[in-house]
Amino acid sequence: MTTEMTSTPVDLTTGIKLTDVAAAKVSALLAQEGRDDLYLRVAVQPGGCSGLKYQLYFDDRAQDGDIAREFGSVKVVVDKMSDPYLMGASIDFVDTIEKQGFTIDNPNAQGSCACGDSFN
Repeated sequence: MTTEMTSTPVDLTTGIKLTDVAAAKVSALLAQEGRDDLYLRVAVQPGGCSGLKYQLYFDDRAQDGDIAREFGSVKVVVDKMSDPYLMGASIDFVDTIEKQGFTIDNPNAQGSCACGDSFN
């Protein structure tokens, strides 16, 4: 798959990581939708009970300054404002009887709320 993200060169050195399990799940979700032109966008936004919250969603367009990294057939993009908060963070996918979904292990988070949806 060859896609042009922006006219601006994209830095492929973001510090975010996607585990093999998470990459396989993202790839399966894209295949289920019949799409191979989407990026997994990871962002940090103000909000939540601890001050910041994560957003993970599929995006079909890139923004100037996006930082991208490929994990097999999965391309992850992070905007330049979120990147410092996500340096060294690892995204995994868990599927147990107690919990199912993507998890983010972020060494930059000093604390998080009880629900785990936001951090500071």
